[in-house]
Amino acid sequence: MNTEDNKDKDLQAEGTSAETAENATNTGNTTGNEAEDCEDLLAKERDRYLRLFAEFENYKKRTSRERIELFKTAGQDILSALLPVVDDFDRALADLATSADEQTRKGVELIYNKLIGILKNKGLERIEVAANDAFDSELHDAITQIPAPTPEMSGKIIDVVQQGYKLGDKIIRFPRVVVAQ
Repeated sequence: MNTEDNKDKDLQAEGTSAETAENATNTGNTTGNEAEDCEDLLAKERDRYLRLFAEFENYKKRTSRERIELFKTAGQDILSALLPVVDDFDRALADLATSADEQTRKGVELIYNKLIGILKNKGLERIEVAANDAFDSELHDAITQIPAPTPEMSGKIIDVVQQGYKLGDKIIRFPRVVVAQ
């Protein structure tokens, strides 16, 4: 019996060691799979991090551009509201040019020059347009067209009804002109 018991114990020991070896192999595979899973997860997280970082950088650039644009055009509404006052000053100066009252004309010119100086400091520029200039639909607003007095006047500006202005590079009011057809 002893020999049979020893054989059974040997077989059980061999079976147990075979199971242990098989479990160890499976554990090694599991550890290998876990390592691959961890590497995949790490790669995904790195990609996510890089995308998030790039998105944040784009956000910073966009807000910076928007802030610069806002500062450039912050006073556009106020400056646009003051343009009719400038037009009234232009008409007053044109009327006073024929007047005999020199002191009034000088006083109005002084106020006008001060107002124009302030507006220029804020970035407002007059778009220079004169009669006989070529009409450009990108820069001028044609309010009417009249027959050209001579063939060479065709397509040219006959009269400037209202001056145009720009703030920086942006036109805030196009000059209104009469064009010869």
